[in-house]
Parts: sequence; structure tokens; C-alpha cells
Amino acid sequence: MKKKMILMTVFFAAGLIAFAISYYFTGIPVLFTFAITFGTCLYHFGIRLIVGHGIDAIYHNKMNYNRWWFRERKHEAGFYKFLHVQKWKKIMPTYTSDAYDVKKHSLDEIVQVTCQSEVVHEINMVLSFVPIIFTIWFGSFVAFLVTSIVAFLFDSIFVIMQRYNRPRLRRIMELQAKRTARRAEAAQQ
Repeated sequence: MKKKMILMTVFFAAGLIAFAISYYFTGIPVLFTFAITFGTCLYHFGIRLIVGHGIDAIYHNKMNYNRWWFRERKHEAGFYKFLHVQKWKKIMPTYTSDAYDVKKHSLDEIVQVTCQSEVVHEINMVLSFVPIIFTIWFGSFVAFLVTSIVAFLFDSIFVIMQRYNRPRLRRIMELQAKRTARRAEAAQQ
């Protein structure tokens, strides 16, 4: 997924440049529309890469999952059941699937990855609405609003997945800790 995100960002950057230059020399209105479309898509893809790499550079997947922000709320389990998260979460793309590989990482590390991923997507959700500012110069409020809402909803899906998975992973960690404690106790007797 990482390569696809980067390729899409480059594609939208190239499209923006090509359509902007074409519009500049021809003045054909549809080229201006394409330039704005490619520019908006470039923003949405680019900001996600920038935020993801920035948060990773700061935290390196080492977040404290015991903080209140990452705790499961009372209403969440029912909400996720209503959304049928268990059925569709498996088909969603993962930016770095290695980070969730139980053969390469402990459950503790994976739970920390879920926290970092959640934070990245939450920041992206807020930043999804920045393009609305461009309506000052380009108009098309509805177009910018719709793309912002779609981007917001897209990131919210990943926040939901992380918040759905984390309590389950933590329960498995707790069970493993209890088993280890029982084995240690039995070995001492």
C-alpha cells in the first residue's frame, strides 16, 4: 500500500502541473477544473503521507496505550457491532502490514502501532477540511466540501478499525500474561 500511496501522490502532482500549465497557455476552463481536482487529490494524498511519516518520526510506534485517549469507551463495542466491523475490516488496506505481523512483533508492539495509526488518521480527519479554504480563491465550495467529507470518512474507517482491534489485542495480552504467571507459579512449586 505504501508504494501505491506514493505513486498516487506523484500521479496527482504530475496531473496538477500538466493541467495548470495547459490551462495557463490555452485558457480552456475544463483544464482549470482538472488542475483543481488534481491539486485537491494531491493535497489529500500528500498530507496523509506527511502526517504519517511525521508522527512515525516522533513516536516510532512507541505510544502509551494505557492513556485515556486509547481506552475503549462504553458505547464503542455496540457501535462497532452495529457497523459490522468484524466483517469488513479484513478487506481494508494497510499502509505497512509488517507493523501488524505477529511473527515479527509482540502484541505489545502491535497495540502501540494501533495507537499511532489511530492518531495519524485522527489528524488526517481534521486536516481533511483544510481544502475548503481554497474556495476563497477558486470558488466551488460544494466540490471542496464533498472531497473533504469523503476524505474525513475514509480516515474515520481506519480509526474505527484501530479502536475495534485494540481492546481485543489487549485482552489476548492479558490472557497471555495470566498464563505466564500461572506457569511461573507452577514451576516454583
